[in-house]
Amino acid sequence: MADYLYITVFALFQLAFFLQLYYIIVVHRNLRNYKAKEKSPMERPVSIIVCARNEERNLEKNLSYILEQEYPDFEVIVVNDCSVDESDLLLRRFSQKYSHLKVVTITEHVRFKHGKKFAVTLGIKAAKYEHLLFTDADCCPASMNWLKQMQQNFSDSTEIVLGYSPYNSTPGILNKLIRYETFFTALNYLSYTLAGKPYMGVGRNMAYTKSLFFRGKGFASHMHIPSGDDDLFVNQNANSLNTVIEIHPETHVWTEPKATFRSYLSQKIRHMGAGKAYKAEHKRMLSFQAGSGIAFYVLLVLLLLLNAQWYVISSFYCIRLLAQVVIYYPVFKRLSYKDLIWWLPALDLIYNFYILVLSIISSFRKTVKWK
Repeated sequence: MADYLYITVFALFQLAFFLQLYYIIVVHRNLRNYKAKEKSPMERPVSIIVCARNEERNLEKNLSYILEQEYPDFEVIVVNDCSVDESDLLLRRFSQKYSHLKVVTITEHVRFKHGKKFAVTLGIKAAKYEHLLFTDADCCPASMNWLKQMQQNFSDSTEIVLGYSPYNSTPGILNKLIRYETFFTALNYLSYTLAGKPYMGVGRNMAYTKSLFFRGKGFASHMHIPSGDDDLFVNQNANSLNTVIEIHPETHVWTEPKATFRSYLSQKIRHMGAGKAYKAEHKRMLSFQAGSGIAFYVLLVLLLLLNAQWYVISSFYCIRLLAQVVIYYPVFKRLSYKDLIWWLPALDLIYNFYILVLSIISSFRKTVKWK
């Protein structure tokens, strides 16, 4: 009986191992080997949309970087969504200085409660240009060429541009976990997009056309889900022909990370709620990937408890880690997280068990909200 258990566990461990090698070497290699294609020199007029609820401090800190982008023809639309701080007064001051700033104000209704998707929809309706670029109030572009570089990816066939938004580095293991999770999420959705299977994007740095939004009926199919104004829209409308990526360092949009584990956990549970509404093929694809990563570590521990030969098990572990280092290190550098390579063994272990715990928690938690 003990021998049968060992053989079964070892067989499952090898299956998880080879699945992990597939995702690392075959899928993630797409981003490692990615070379940007020549962009269109056309300078299209662009509407930048920022939704903000009680973001006075962040708007004061970051909005000028968005308004002062080096670009000839663009507008910035800030949707002031039911703020109770002094965002309104701040935006009035900005409006006096910047003529291309447009403010859309939403006031709280006693009976009607809404999420971010409603605010985004109003921002899109207020936009006068076809090409839309999105970010958040707590985000700051890495350069004054962010807008120029992002919009140059549009063409007659390209309707969605997926950018990258890293978190700032601060001391502590929580920050390293947040940045590793952000790295891995970007590694995944950017690699799959390059493989012709786009499934998500992040609203902190993403662009798409106004006509695509209305042709796909906006957020109508998932308006009942509090989150997902970004990833669910991409999941619903992106395909191998109309979606490209942009990861030039000048197009990165930097964001302040959560400072407490509780706030970070709440954010990730909200995001996982949107993932449940992905297309079936994408859910299967991501479930196999996450499941094989979790199984790899769980079965590795179980084999050690079953007195497996440690050098055999460590060989499998080292091969997987070596593949990660070879594939991931160039990507860490491209995504501005080079320092995390030294933490890879620990962070990868923590991340996989964190995903397992998060999945269990999110399955029991039903109520989520934007802010």
